[in-house]
Amino acid sequence: MTSWVGQEIGVSQWHTITQAMIDAFATVTGDDHWIHVDTERAAREMPQGKTIAHGFLTLSLIPFLVRSVYQIRQRGRGLNYGSNRVRYVSPVPVDSRVRLRQTIKAAEPVEGGMRITSDCVVEIEGAERPALVAEFLMVVYDR
Repeated sequence: MTSWVGQEIGVSQWHTITQAMIDAFATVTGDDHWIHVDTERAAREMPQGKTIAHGFLTLSLIPFLVRSVYQIRQRGRGLNYGSNRVRYVSPVPVDSRVRLRQTIKAAEPVEGGMRITSDCVVEIEGAERPALVAEFLMVVYDR
């Protein structure tokens, strides 16, 4: 993995953000603010007339989106280690498609494995600005 440091390693497949996903996230987290779940009010009051995904929902998709960017073979378990410098740049309207663009920033040995730091950009299809940018950390343990 250290040979990838400083390089963009790939772009994920597109993933559609549905109202069902937004509603489920609202239920699980208790964040049921109307901008996320009230489609009728959003049609009247939101700039694009649509509800928007929670920023944390978009951030939480990174581990899922990573699966279509790369796989590490001959490894043990992998754990999310955290995020640094998360910025929610643009709202994600319902029914938008998002994808992940990932660059490896660092790969540092830790006891029993490797801590990988990635620069992650979640893009919105057709939008000039991304949904979010974040430094994402994970630890991948040896077998």
